[in-house]
Amino acid sequence: MCLAVPMQITKIDGFNAHCVAKGIERDVSLFLLQDETIKTGDYLLIHVGYAIQKISVEEALSTWELLDQLFTEDELSA
Repeated sequence: MCLAVPMQITKIDGFNAHCVAKGIERDVSLFLLQDETIKTGDYLLIHVGYAIQKISVEEALSTWELLDQLFTEDELSA
């Protein structure tokens, strides 16, 4: 199963962006989204260091809510 994680852009430098989510920071490639209008503050789905889709704030929060729920349930069953 492949998993993409929502992150928010804090800085853009060409086809690279510095993103943050839940206190974790990563530099990611924007190469796959070169036809999109991307700006600081936008939310992206990140997979293996690449931004694969621009998403809304609501989608990002909803996704994190589901991921948090999955992680909590996994910890309880261990």
